[in-house]
Amino acid sequence: MRRLILASTLVLATTTAGAACATKGFVNTKVDAVDGKVTALTGSLEETQARTKQNEGRISEVDQKAGAAQSTATGAAAAAQTAAQRAAAAENEAKAAGAKTDELAAASRRLMFTVVLSEDQGNFKFNAVELPAEARKRIDELVAQLMSDPKGAYFEIEGHTDNVGPANINERIGLERADAVKRYLYEAHQIPLHKINIISFGEEKPAAPNTTREGRAKNRRVVIRVLA
Repeated sequence: MRRLILASTLVLATTTAGAACATKGFVNTKVDAVDGKVTALTGSLEETQARTKQNEGRISEVDQKAGAAQSTATGAAAAAQTAAQRAAAAENEAKAAGAKTDELAAASRRLMFTVVLSEDQGNFKFNAVELPAEARKRIDELVAQLMSDPKGAYFEIEGHTDNVGPANINERIGLERADAVKRYLYEAHQIPLHKINIISFGEEKPAAPNTTREGRAKNRRVVIRVLA
């Protein structure tokens, strides 16, 4: 009996020792696996951090380039605006110089002839704008009195009316009468258009009182001035 108990005790001890050894090995295996995963995660984290820093560097570089491009664009826009302002100023100066030249040229011209085409002389009738035959004849005589080269002359043509009717209508009629003379000078005598200036005074500058029929007939007129 004693031998049986001793044998059982030995078997139990051996079994317990084997189980303990097996549990320690299992734990060590699990710990090693966890350590491997931790090491792998640590490496992945470090790699991710490195990539993040690299991307941050690239983003910073892109931001710097974008800022430089924006500065360049702003500078170009400012330069373009400055150039446009200078061009506008130069254009205004050129216009002023041209106007001054025209003013000096006009001041230096001298009056050569003046011809008045009025209704009382058989020319423009009441409310009419077409150039009558008598007026054409007088213009032909005027051109014949000029120099051999009539293109060197400058023509100023004024359209006038009486005071019958609205002022704006009279101004339009005066302008159409002056334009009729201009067209005849160009078409019949080849006077350059830039040598002819027309203006309408309408009823503003009467040559005679509008209180009589005769006075109104004198006011319905075109005045041609030839300067050289």
